[in-house]
Amino acid sequence: MIHHVSLELDEHDIAAEVAFWELLGFKEMAPPGALAERARWVQRGDVQLHLMYAHSPSIPRAGHVAVILEDYDAVLVRLRSARHDAAPRAEHFGSPRTQVRSPAGHLVELMAPPPPAG
Repeated sequence: MIHHVSLELDEHDIAAEVAFWELLGFKEMAPPGALAERARWVQRGDVQLHLMYAHSPSIPRAGHVAVILEDYDAVLVRLRSARHDAAPRAEHFGSPRTQVRSPAGHLVELMAPPPPAG
């Protein structure tokens, strides 16, 4: 299991970025100690995203965060209601998926849970 992933972003994008991840069901949490001065954190279940301030953020062109969502359809409704361009993609692994860019420009793939094997 992956515990956390760090994403770089400009400090000016932070409020919109936190609000975006909240639409996906992540809740903001307090980073420990001195990390609060250089990041904001969000968490959904056991997975954390560390939104790290960077003067020149690196946004991977091909890399992305993939999130399996039990509430996939509800998340898509929230994203589209908030005017995020959530684009359906071909199904992989037997589950619907959608791609969207976060306000800071990170590519995010949303996936419904795959059907049980076999």
